[in-house]
Amino acid sequence: MTGREERVARAALTRIGEPGDETMNRWLDRYGAVGTLKAFGSDSPLPGASRTRWAGLRQRARGLDPEADLAAIGALGGRFVCPDDTEWPSQLDDLGDGRPVGLWVRGRASLRMWALRSVAVVGSRACTDYGAHMAATLGSSLASRGWTVVSGAAYGVDGAAHSGALAVGGATVAVLACGVDVAYPPGNGELIRRIGEQGLLVAELPPGDHPTRSRFVLRNRVIAALTRGTVVVEAELRSGSLVTARRALGLGRLTMGVPGPVTSGLSAGVHQLLRGEGIVVTDAAEIVELVGAIGELAPERRGPMVPRDLLSPEAARVLEALPARGALGIEAVARAAALAEDRALVRLQELRSLGFLERIGDHWQLARSANQHTNR
Repeated sequence: MTGREERVARAALTRIGEPGDETMNRWLDRYGAVGTLKAFGSDSPLPGASRTRWAGLRQRARGLDPEADLAAIGALGGRFVCPDDTEWPSQLDDLGDGRPVGLWVRGRASLRMWALRSVAVVGSRACTDYGAHMAATLGSSLASRGWTVVSGAAYGVDGAAHSGALAVGGATVAVLACGVDVAYPPGNGELIRRIGEQGLLVAELPPGDHPTRSRFVLRNRVIAALTRGTVVVEAELRSGSLVTARRALGLGRLTMGVPGPVTSGLSAGVHQLLRGEGIVVTDAAEIVELVGAIGELAPERRGPMVPRDLLSPEAARVLEALPARGALGIEAVARAAALAEDRALVRLQELRSLGFLERIGDHWQLARSANQHTNR
């Protein structure tokens, strides 16, 4: 468990550096959070920082009140989670020097426990009705199976995936590019409020901080690292969702995609992903088969059963020997089915009793309803 002084220092550092600041993390490894924070009181830059950048960081370090930030998150029913805490998801350490300094978390559940069985569902903000339907269906189905649905609370696919999980009372985590007390995008304010009450809101940025374009991109690495796999539902060729998918690939996570119409530009990025290392999935069962434990298999896919499927291999060969039109004698049937005549006769009689064939004198032909029975 992280000590109080270290926790306060790390909370302060989330206001000084940007998410994923590798240089900051190297300072943390070398000097610790307390030592790094104290260093900003000096004009001498720490290794790896130019004087210009050091001056900018020192400017940010002036007038900080990390105790107030910690009190603010506490008032929201949340906490600040550090890498040495028991709630810290250790898979985030796969980000190396790019791992978060700490995470501001809002919600009652344990982030570490929920992340153990989690899947990211991401995709286009301007998704089609098909994309929204697929995301909501995946979200609800995964949550019903005991999996946590992780996304970014954005418009479109993200929001639909969260909503699907919430609809069945399931677990969902929104990783934000702003403070956990900031409703962004504003149009998803009610959804974000519900996630904070029923699920978890997670951010690298302290309370009250605002999103920027770069922070959205950096946020995606946390989504990719936190989960067992990433599913992309609709994405254009230039898409933040593909950034998440590529980060997941780079981290050795499973990357999956839901195919869409080949004429849709909103599925072009997904199809490009699937031509590479992405895996096609069409429902939650197939996702769980890939990311779950041994034995969590998707049901076998097959078309509807027809009466012919129930025939023995020998009877099926005899049935195949009969032409679509016309009749054959026993000798011709036996030769076409590669059977002795007595065996062929037994099967012919069996097929007649089942309604597949008719007998006309010494010849046999398909019954009038045979096309239905044989699915020819």
